[in-house]
Amino acid sequence: MSRSAVIVIDMINTYEHPDADLLLPGVRKAVPAIVRLLERARAAGVPVIYANDNFGEWRSHHGEIVETALAGQHAELVEPLRPDEESLFVVKARHSIFYETPLSYLLSQLGVQEVILSGQVTEQCVLYSALDAHIRHLDVIVVQDAVAAIHDDLANAALQMMERNMGADLMSVDQVKL
Repeated sequence: MSRSAVIVIDMINTYEHPDADLLLPGVRKAVPAIVRLLERARAAGVPVIYANDNFGEWRSHHGEIVETALAGQHAELVEPLRPDEESLFVVKARHSIFYETPLSYLLSQLGVQEVILSGQVTEQCVLYSALDAHIRHLDVIVVQDAVAAIHDDLANAALQMMERNMGADLMSVDQVKL
C-alpha cells in the first residue's frame, strides 16, 4: 500500500461552460506538469485517482465522461491526461472531491494518508477539496504548477489559505517526493 495518492481534479472536461475562456490559459500551462506528475506517480506505483464532475449526466460512467471530453473542441488538453487501466475514478457532483463520494473510503482502503492534489479550479474545487482533506486528517500537497485557475488573484489567495489555514504543502511537480 502507498501512503500517498495523486488526485487529478476535473481535468476530464469539455470546457463548454461560462468560465472556460478564462480557465483555458491556465489549463494549457498546467497540463504538462500534470503529465509529468502522472508519469512519476505511475512509475513509483503511487495510486492515481481521477475525481471528476459528471456534468449532470447521471447515467454516465467514467468511460463515457472521458469519451465525451475527447470528442470536445479541446481534446488536446484531455488526451495527455487520459486515465490508464490502473487509474481509479470517482465521479463527483459538487466542488469537493469528498462531498458525497466514496473517496474517503477508497483512500482508507488504500492506506493513503497524503493526497497530492492537481487539476482545476484552484480557487474552487482544489480549495474545497484541500479543506475537506484537512478536516479528515489527511496530509495535503497542492502541486502549484499542476493546478489551473479562472482568476489568478483568487487562486493566489486560495493557495495562501491552503498553506496557512490547512497546513497544505505547496510544491512544484519536481519537488513532490513519490
